[in-house]
Amino acid sequence: MKRIRIPATTANMGPGFDCIGMAFDFYNYIDFEPVDEIGYCELSSDGEAGSIDLSKNNLIYQAYAAVFDYVQKPVAGIKMHFENNVPYSRGLGSSSAALIGGVKVANEVLGNPLSDTELLNVALQFEGHPDNIAPALLGGVVISGLDEEGRVFYRKITPPSNLHCTVIIPDYPLATREAREVLPKELSMKDAVFNIGRMALLVDAMHTGDLQQLALAMDDKLHQPYRMPLIRGMEELIPQAKALGALNVTISGAGPTILLVSDGEKDFSPLADLLKEKGVTAKITALHPVNKGAEMIEG
Repeated sequence: MKRIRIPATTANMGPGFDCIGMAFDFYNYIDFEPVDEIGYCELSSDGEAGSIDLSKNNLIYQAYAAVFDYVQKPVAGIKMHFENNVPYSRGLGSSSAALIGGVKVANEVLGNPLSDTELLNVALQFEGHPDNIAPALLGGVVISGLDEEGRVFYRKITPPSNLHCTVIIPDYPLATREAREVLPKELSMKDAVFNIGRMALLVDAMHTGDLQQLALAMDDKLHQPYRMPLIRGMEELIPQAKALGALNVTISGAGPTILLVSDGEKDFSPLADLLKEKGVTAKITALHPVNKGAEMIEG
């Protein structure tokens, strides 16, 4: 069997709602083997699998089949085994990892005829916006969006070597749908201008490595104030995290994972006690940005 690994991702990164994301050294794996029978599908899984659907309705398989539809060829038979380490519904790009895994496996089976942009456009059929799928495929920090015809555009930035990240992963899920339902339908000009300035500063910090800018650059008015009440203990955690060395504290994706960024590694383990006071058990893990996205590796 061949093996592919796909990184977890964080999106939004404060002010970059739906348009910036970053890949981490935390991976899902897919072992796969083509089968000489059109339409054959055999799926298995372990790890953070839960009650994962192992039929053709599985998201990875759906993305796999979509590539064959895109190139107008019959769907090649496939055996796939999933090792799922990225937890579901936590704001770390589990669905994007599934989609990118599926399209990468299909492209490999076909002999890699599709470009990264084409693979993103296939995956976009399922995700709607590219902020997680782009770094999952490409690695690094990726600014992305859609043009007027709905096609993906992107620019990749190599993460600064001094950027360190810590994620606080609560023991409860938060559905992206629920996190989107709390967002306002309209925003004030003042809040829009606030985020434009922070987003420009964030991009500059990623290019230059001047991480002290992140203290301002990852502030946000578009989504975090509305989502924070869904994440127990986050508001109280922010000042303590900054006292321990965090430059900024943001929601990872739609949450409930909390992302702490720092210049160099810091010890944020004392924050676990604060969360326990709020009735939340959480895993605090140091993750490092990676410049490689989904790729074939040795099994």
